[in-house]
Amino acid sequence: MSKIILPILALAFTFVVTVARGAEWTTDYNQALATAKASNKYVLLDFTGSDWCAYCIQIKKVVFSSPAFVTYARQNLVLVELDFPQRKVLPDKVKKQNALLERRYKVEGYPTVVMLAPNGKVLGQLNGYEDQRPADVIAWMQKLKKKQTG
Repeated sequence: MSKIILPILALAFTFVVTVARGAEWTTDYNQALATAKASNKYVLLDFTGSDWCAYCIQIKKVVFSSPAFVTYARQNLVLVELDFPQRKVLPDKVKKQNALLERRYKVEGYPTVVMLAPNGKVLGQLNGYEDQRPADVIAWMQKLKKKQTG
């Protein structure tokens, strides 16, 4: 009996730790591109108003913090948060980078999620949040990956 229970408990513990830690997000775009290229992972850019945009807060809570997304991201993505807060103060370097990228990717509202290939090529963009579930966003990313590779 313990031969069955111990592996199940170990798996459950690993799952809980993975979810509790969440996915790793960076604010350094250039470093993310270098990491993605070196590890052959895709880049997910999240243009957000983290402290004022209700839809941004919702997508983070429902999608980006979900166990399914965290697991998928750890295996496939380099995550970049490009924040445009109203109350939180960002370093000038980050603010300048984010403004430049906002123009480069033609962001017109928040949240905007952009997926890049490991080489930095734009594969697709989600504008806004319309109650997508983690499975919806993962399916969107899988479709973009498949289209790019095949």
